[in-house]
Amino acid sequence: MLVAPSLLAADFGNLEREMEWFNQSHADYLHLDVMDGVFVPNISFGFPVLKHVARICKKPLDVHLMIVEPQKFIPQVAALGAYYMNVHYEALTHHHRVLQQIREAGLHPAITLCPSTPVSLLSDIITEVDMVLLMSVNPGFGGQKFITHTLQKVVELRRLIHETGSTALIEIDGGVNMETGQQLAEAGADVLVAGSFVFGAPNPRQAVENLKSLS
Repeated sequence: MLVAPSLLAADFGNLEREMEWFNQSHADYLHLDVMDGVFVPNISFGFPVLKHVARICKKPLDVHLMIVEPQKFIPQVAALGAYYMNVHYEALTHHHRVLQQIREAGLHPAITLCPSTPVSLLSDIITEVDMVLLMSVNPGFGGQKFITHTLQKVVELRRLIHETGSTALIEIDGGVNMETGQQLAEAGADVLVAGSFVFGAPNPRQAVENLKSLS
């Protein structure tokens, strides 16, 4: 299992200390939730903070834009040296065009679905993305309870990926712990985003190892 701890749950008063253990861990990506207070009812952090994080992070960045018109920020995300640029299906009008623009900028395009958005809407673009992020909580706040219907969506998405020959990974964000992580692994998930479960753990590096052991 691939693991992407979410910086949203980190102690921003001790950010460099948090990044020190993170860099030494076996985490695969650093998940960065950018919120604008419009697409979601909260504001997190912007590019000045992301630039600082990018300088001290030694892992690939998974930038998740919970914002309106995310295509406007493709150059800024590319300038960070990010690996994934994750944009919400619900925030786009011209999905195919934006995904192409992300790839042309040297980034790996990823698409995100809110809990109420059906997997079937991805049928025309599933081969255009390198990852699909299924939100297992409503976006905008950390620490929410896992929405169990996500498990069925993972099964449906895995079937769509198989039928289309897509190579997209399946990523899950929200309410991830050892119990839900095991259920997601069995359903077919590839990447688990974990915020409070990792950053709030007595031993965050061990929490990462525990999630990575799931299969």
